[in-house]
Amino acid sequence: MGEKKKKEAAHNKWKKVLFVIAAVLFVFVMVISSMGTSWITGIAPVKAGDSVVLEYTIYDASGQPFLTTDETLYESVAKSGQAILYTKDLSLVANQSTKQAIVPVLVYSGSSGSTEEFALYNPEYNAISSGVVGMRTGEKKNVVFLNNNTLTTLFSPEDLAQVKVNMSALAVGDSLVMGVSETQNATAANSTAVTYLRLGDVTRISPSGVVVEFGYPYAEVTLKSFTAK
Repeated sequence: MGEKKKKEAAHNKWKKVLFVIAAVLFVFVMVISSMGTSWITGIAPVKAGDSVVLEYTIYDASGQPFLTTDETLYESVAKSGQAILYTKDLSLVANQSTKQAIVPVLVYSGSSGSTEEFALYNPEYNAISSGVVGMRTGEKKNVVFLNNNTLTTLFSPEDLAQVKVNMSALAVGDSLVMGVSETQNATAANSTAVTYLRLGDVTRISPSGVVVEFGYPYAEVTLKSFTAK
């Protein structure tokens, strides 16, 4: 084969190779394009302003889960005899704080068989909202609730008697179901005040009363899905 024909053959070979590669790339681009942009949220992180859907579990000071969207965990804890609340996924806007003192969350209690509204406090909600920024779909992380260790209340013997709780029957480590409200000076006797459920742990007992801790250290959150802003 002459030098000219060798060059032509080599040139044709490269043309064929380049054509095949170009065709493969074209098909790849066409396949990606046909998928739209929804696939991007699987690899892109959440940004401020994105709408997110979260699965989450809140833990108490002893490290026990007491509120969860995880049905398997709920059933397992409930069978063990421990108190736990079941709730639905939490939808919010990433890094968008709320001015509400209490964010009501609908929960189900298997022990009572009733549905009530749990009080998610403003700092807890805002910590979750800011904590999801940078997460990717399917990612799990712990969101720490800062300053929640200051959420303690002393209930005097008179306070407990008013709600028909026998102080002598309580022990450190017991859990108490409390009603909290945004209404100042709301009491159990005030039937017009809107109250929400909150769980607290007895941390100290003295003649002056019972100290109850109703702050929670952290929540485990999983990013289920999100929609870019």
